[in-house]
Amino acid sequence: ARTAIPPETMLAARTASRTSRVLGARALSVKSLKETLAEQIPKKQAQWKQMKTDHGHKLIDTVTLDQCLGGARSVKCMVWETSLLDAQEGIRFRGYTIPELQEKLPTFSGIVADEPMPEGLLWLLLTGEIPSKAQVDLVTADLASRAKLPAHVEPLIRSFPKDMHSMTQLSIAVLALQTESIFAKKYHEGAPKSQYWEFVYEDSMNLLARLPEVAALIYRCKFHDGKLGATDPALDYSANFNRMLGFDNKSFDELMRLYISIHSDHEGGNASAHATHLVGSTLSDPYLSLSGGLNALAGPLHGLANQEVLGWIIDLQQTFKSRGLDVNKDTIKDFAWETLKSGKVIPGYGHAVLRKTDPRYTCQREFALKHLPDDELFKIVETIYQVVPDVLLEHGKTKNPFPNVDSHSGVLLQHYGFTEHEYYTVLFGVGRAFGVLSQLFWDRALGLPLERPKSVTPEWIMDFYQKNPDGLKP
Repeated sequence: ARTAIPPETMLAARTASRTSRVLGARALSVKSLKETLAEQIPKKQAQWKQMKTDHGHKLIDTVTLDQCLGGARSVKCMVWETSLLDAQEGIRFRGYTIPELQEKLPTFSGIVADEPMPEGLLWLLLTGEIPSKAQVDLVTADLASRAKLPAHVEPLIRSFPKDMHSMTQLSIAVLALQTESIFAKKYHEGAPKSQYWEFVYEDSMNLLARLPEVAALIYRCKFHDGKLGATDPALDYSANFNRMLGFDNKSFDELMRLYISIHSDHEGGNASAHATHLVGSTLSDPYLSLSGGLNALAGPLHGLANQEVLGWIIDLQQTFKSRGLDVNKDTIKDFAWETLKSGKVIPGYGHAVLRKTDPRYTCQREFALKHLPDDELFKIVETIYQVVPDVLLEHGKTKNPFPNVDSHSGVLLQHYGFTEHEYYTVLFGVGRAFGVLSQLFWDRALGLPLERPKSVTPEWIMDFYQKNPDGLKP
């Protein structure tokens, strides 16, 4: 067990070190993230106003009854600043693919081949600009200076029953942090709408800063001895998160940087992003909004899928051992068909939008090839990747037979001794906060309205088609 040190000592050390770095960066006239955003907002507001004036009355999409009944799938009815998902290409963060981000965003070591820092991705998601290392250091310093938890939060987490799901604990803990909401306080004081962005920014940065300790407390209290590992002021966001969790491994630090970054955003229509945006549109503060998004992420059809994938792979491994089978293409193919014929799905394959291999899967596969090529579970995942798409195509019931992000992440975590599968979605939640809170900032900066789509009853639909047998005419 790691020795816990007083929070006051940790904060003082972090603040002293980070402050010196901040001052050094400022001496070089590096603008802070908040200063950069303050300059961008008037231009962005003008662009939105002009876009609405020029094109507001023009058709952007049509909606079929299948889409209405099918979860509004692919209906273009949201604007999302930070990312765009293409069915063939995958995700782009502010126009950049994952390989491009791995090439362009600063790394902790300064080695281009290492993984990008989430602090740099946060700068990109908020500003649309690739930051310098000095700018990323400013963000790291700023987050570290905000990291101290309110006094009531740690005792609350420690009081949770051991059998309470990790995601339930995370959602409650985020709500408990809400007592510190600057936006809520300023709103009730009558602050003008033109200042909302500033308060949402402060709340979002505070929330991102405090999530690692909250998440680490949940992990250490639920699965271990309740003691947090000591942080190091010389390290970044991801490495210090690992230290609090109890892991001290530079290779695992690189994985955490990659993991947080690739789970941060996947445009606005996915359940956690949409839920955060929807709650935020009521002018709920970032704490209330993110908690709503985390509750969506906890669903088996969304973020909880990663633990189900690893469970299936481990079950496969154990079944093969009990039957005396080797792992090869033929045995994997037989097991895949056995799964499908039993009425089950093969978890980790298929996606609501993507129609090719998820680039988030690809970058994790490349990480494994670099850091753990001989890992037994990775070899199973690799063989599954070579076999299952063809099986699913032959099965004929899957629009996208290729692996998604969940298909690989659990195996990587397992390799480093992070074996508590139930907790994996919490890591997803820490990453997803970077994307949804970045969008929430722009929701308020641009004055986006309360979201209120129109619903209809089944009777309305039947009546409509009786009067319009061919539907609406283009």
